Amino acid sequence: MSCAGLAGLLLAACAPAGDDPAAARAPAAATQADPGLATELDRIERAARAKPAEYELTLRRRAEALPRDSADRLDVLALRGLLAAQAGDRPLSEELARQLRNWPAGAQRAEAAVAAAYVTGEYQRGRGNLREARKHLAAVDAEQLAAAGRIHRWRYHLLLATTSGDAGELDAALTEGHNALRLAQQIGQPWRVALSYSGLAFTTLRADTPARARQIVAQALTEALKDPDPMTLNQVHTMRGIVHADDSDAGITLQAYADALDQAAQAGADSVRALGLANFADHHLRQGHPARALELAEQALPLAQATRNVNAEIVARSNIGLAKIALGRLAEGSAEARASIVMDEQQGAIAYASDEWKELAGYLERAGDLAGAVGAWREHRRLADTVLRDQTRQLLLEAQERQDAEQRARDIELLNRDNALKAEQVQQRNLALMLWSALGGCVLVSLGLLYQAFRRVRRTNAALVHSNASLQRQSETDPLTGLANRRHFQSAIRQFSGSDGLAASFFLIDVDHFKRINDGFGHAAGDAVLADIARRLREAVRDDDLIVRWGGEEFLIVARARDGMSAPQLAQRLLDLIGGRPVERDGRRIAVTASIGFVSLPVPPHGLRLSWERAIDLVDTVMYLAKAHGRNKAYGVERIHAADAEAAAALTVRLEAACSEGLVALTALSGPSTTGGGRTTSP
Repeated sequence: MSCAGLAGLLLAACAPAGDDPAAARAPAAATQADPGLATELDRIERAARAKPAEYELTLRRRAEALPRDSADRLDVLALRGLLAAQAGDRPLSEELARQLRNWPAGAQRAEAAVAAAYVTGEYQRGRGNLREARKHLAAVDAEQLAAAGRIHRWRYHLLLATTSGDAGELDAALTEGHNALRLAQQIGQPWRVALSYSGLAFTTLRADTPARARQIVAQALTEALKDPDPMTLNQVHTMRGIVHADDSDAGITLQAYADALDQAAQAGADSVRALGLANFADHHLRQGHPARALELAEQALPLAQATRNVNAEIVARSNIGLAKIALGRLAEGSAEARASIVMDEQQGAIAYASDEWKELAGYLERAGDLAGAVGAWREHRRLADTVLRDQTRQLLLEAQERQDAEQRARDIELLNRDNALKAEQVQQRNLALMLWSALGGCVLVSLGLLYQAFRRVRRTNAALVHSNASLQRQSETDPLTGLANRRHFQSAIRQFSGSDGLAASFFLIDVDHFKRINDGFGHAAGDAVLADIARRLREAVRDDDLIVRWGGEEFLIVARARDGMSAPQLAQRLLDLIGGRPVERDGRRIAVTASIGFVSLPVPPHGLRLSWERAIDLVDTVMYLAKAHGRNKAYGVERIHAADAEAAAALTVRLEAACSEGLVALTALSGPSTTGGGRTTSP
């Protein structure tokens, strides 16, 4: 679990190389009296993450000799606050943030407000409170930010990118990361550019574009080597290990983590070493060496606790738990892994918690704990849907704001045209008083102007309607497969509802061992597999059925009731189409199968009505049973003896037990590569 907390590396300090640091640090309306101080501050900032408390004490002594309320003193105060926050010193960081917020009115007041926000935000993020961190950062307005010096703005944007990424808001993280990169390039210090690239690589990897992430981290290493220092190289090597973790060549990741640990040891940075050891443990887990992973994670945990590095503690606990599960210590390991997930949920890192539940489900499945695996998978889906709903809500609000702004712009344009026409009419009336003989011509001119204006307004409105429709289609279509995405699904699902509720069959399809395809053939081949499967799904259904790329390697089909083909028959057709022939890619044949969960609404024998959310929970659970029982299978719900949706949900949680008790009947189908395949029905 190397991703959680890695962004904690990204707001670290380093030292100057390139443009004058005093100029980069100065706000728009102030200059610094001591350029030498700026160089000293950059030197401290660059190395401080190794021992932030010690460097804060050095700065405290330095500040005593500076004039009160000067620009130099403000810069020292801001960096002291940042170091106190990184050291986890709550009283000191709060006191320094208070002094910054109460900075006297004048040229530096706005800059002090920006510094106060990132000092408080860094403390809250380091302690795991992402919501509080983002609240303080959001309190900075655009005018305050514009008035701050470039280094203060760089710190602000980099922290906001880090916090947004931890919270799962990847669009915001990418935007803020690019803002930080532009500022770092303007400042001209390679270490700041390297850290900015490193943060972007991490966010890009989270956005499921690993090839691009590897390109970006290579740029980070190039910049870091222009003016090398242990702490910058530690971060860049760590990020190299992360973005190459899924490569077929494990040597890159192994060497990257070893280099990162060497750099942390050189700097005497125990907190950084803790996170490095935890990430190294993750690498050994991925390589199938749980004993070595457990050894490294258990070295990391006391270091993380001693240095109060919450993110490193979460990563260490997670890897300890997964390693113990892999070694057969099931109860012990599951408890440790769940404890790390609870810590992530408490700090608001929902995206990380969702990924951890999914990873835990895989380990429990391999260990033979199918009930525990199903439960963990359901928790993963619950949190993934929470993240999606939050992102969808934000996107809808942004879309509404854009639409309102466009409408206001159109209204203003029409008003201006109307005013122009009125002015023209007044002029015509004045001319009519002077030249009665020209009255007829003036009327014709006025009518002509009105007609042209009317035509122009109609053309403009038609173009806007066409543009909005095009944008909506793009926003609701998956670019890789051309299928609908979740946003389109939420609007389209209404067409399957009648007066009595939903009447349709739901099929959730998950490509088996998709990670192996990416690892063995490359991510481009993985994309080709997904696109080819999308085409096969279109072959299986009718035009008025709904096919959605549900996420990653998952697809959802909502099919209307049809004559001549039942839901089990369609499920078998889907298995045959997906697994019946390999995908051809660059002369290679890639074998592909899928696991499917399905149900038809209303559910016999009592005509049970379910919402689409409950229906997807149900097919998600039976799909996971198909995976747990060997993959290349389809499991469907034939009957549920439940009076209402709540009772059905209670049975879903313990589906296999309910099946044994005769409360649920399941249909099991096998794909074309399974011998003896066919249909079986539980009691």
